[in-house]
Amino acid sequence: MKKLINKDLLKIIISSLILIITIFIKNNNLKLLLLIISYITISYTMYIESFKNIKKGEIFDENFLMIIATIASFLIKNYIEAVLVILLFQIGEYFSHLAVHKSKDSITKLMDLRVENVNVEKDKKIENIPIEKVNINDIFIVKPGEKIPLDGILVEGETYLDTVSITGESVLKKVRKDDSVISGCINKTSIIKVKAISTYKTTTTKKIIDLIENSNKNKSNTENFIRKFAKIYTPIIVLVATLLVIIPSCMGKELTIWLYRAIVFLVTSCPCALVISVPLGYFCGIGLSSKEGILIKGSKELEQLNDIDYLILDKTGTITEGVFEVTKIKTKLKENEFLNIIASVEENSIHPIARAIKKENKDKLKTVKNYQELAGLGISCKIDNKFILLGNYKLLEKNNIKYPKEKDLGTIIYLAIDNIYQGHVIISDKIKESSLNIKELKKFIKKDFIILSGDNEEIVKEVANKVGINLFHGNLLPLDKVKYIKKYQQKGKVMFVGDGINDAPVLKISDIGISMGNIGTDAAIEASDIVLMNDNLLTIATAIKIAKKTKRKVVESIILALSVKFIVLVLGLFGMSTIYMAVFADVGVTFLVILNVLTIFYKKL
Repeated sequence: MKKLINKDLLKIIISSLILIITIFIKNNNLKLLLLIISYITISYTMYIESFKNIKKGEIFDENFLMIIATIASFLIKNYIEAVLVILLFQIGEYFSHLAVHKSKDSITKLMDLRVENVNVEKDKKIENIPIEKVNINDIFIVKPGEKIPLDGILVEGETYLDTVSITGESVLKKVRKDDSVISGCINKTSIIKVKAISTYKTTTTKKIIDLIENSNKNKSNTENFIRKFAKIYTPIIVLVATLLVIIPSCMGKELTIWLYRAIVFLVTSCPCALVISVPLGYFCGIGLSSKEGILIKGSKELEQLNDIDYLILDKTGTITEGVFEVTKIKTKLKENEFLNIIASVEENSIHPIARAIKKENKDKLKTVKNYQELAGLGISCKIDNKFILLGNYKLLEKNNIKYPKEKDLGTIIYLAIDNIYQGHVIISDKIKESSLNIKELKKFIKKDFIILSGDNEEIVKEVANKVGINLFHGNLLPLDKVKYIKKYQQKGKVMFVGDGINDAPVLKISDIGISMGNIGTDAAIEASDIVLMNDNLLTIATAIKIAKKTKRKVVESIILALSVKFIVLVLGLFGMSTIYMAVFADVGVTFLVILNVLTIFYKKL
């Protein structure tokens, strides 16, 4: 791109110098020759582009309009104006493109998470190889200050990661052995060894980059309207400009005067400002969203965020952490002894509930004998020659063991030693801190909030009460959720927030599907329209603010462009506009609206 910009700049400089030289030339023939050379130098690429577009069937573009206008200027012997118009047009285009490319570069750099080479450990030696050659299960080393090249599992060392490029969160994240790490994060403190769980093509950063680069595929309604408008508008303008010459001439008016007015009319009418500023505005909005840890698939999805009637949420992994923890312990034994016995029994289990209990235990595990799993009930075994029963209330009732009824909601694990109840532990899914402030989203949602969950109705009710949501439905299968989404879609636009895997059908049919809590998964990125990389519900408010700001700037740009063009066009009909005013109405306004939409990215929300 730098080469292209330098070439354009060189054309402008050469053409300008030749034009300046003609001021000092008195010989009219030589002056005309130099002006033609200056004109050809600055305009030949426009002729080439116009010819290519005509071959494609795209006749009435800005190149075609400028060519007609400048040829007409030569015909009425306004040679200097003809060159100057095309030169000013190209200067304006140069600065406009420069602004666009700088904006795109700054956005791309924010998401430039790629790493070209990886330090892979093979046979106790370190090899620096291209990232494309790294395979799943390869062990790679990341030094402090380096980006993590691939998604993986930490196998050696512990460190702090800067995740801001992925999640938008500035707080460093501590990771230890067996923790998952995401490509694109920066290792801040220590050397670590990571086992690759993805290749370059399937890694999180590649998916994010592809998503950003292809975000212009889903055009917004505004963009589609502008494209259709330009296709109809430009031929009409050419027709009007033609009639502007023919009709007065047939009435005996001076041809030169009306040909000049037609030239002004043509130059003024170029739709560059609209065609460039609208897609650029949405691109900036998508770029700003990416900076905040919000991946939006396209301008259509960004625009739809402006009109959400219902916010419907899944519970597990969305409102709650999706991670179980011990929330209550009640026992006749010492608490540490009680937890130690349960953790010893659950030692070999990989169930999330077992993990929650083992996490609480701080003592050395006991030896377990005669271990037996009891389907649908729990576990029986022996510890220190004592008979242990660990499981749900059905296990105790089956063995005629008396136990206290527990009103608290959650998964309850009971412990009996030698057929005597010794205590129980309640395991619950923790509500996210951001969910407790979900009311902050209400000003962005027109109608209501609803929870749809496959969990027990009572548990859903308790969670709904804690986060302040009145409407909720529990015990739902995925197809039940689909029915509810369709029901609410009959009343308005629906945004659904889910985990991106179990809720894929619902994410697909919603007006806006948002995934969270599944950083890097295929299901999250493929099934949803938006991915919240920081796992924070309140980020939805940021996304909607960006959408509103983007729409406001795009509308401002459309109004500014059309208003200036309309004024200059009307003045032109009465002979009050000059060719230079027309150039400003085209190139100058294009530059102004580009600067306006760029403020989406550079100004605070």
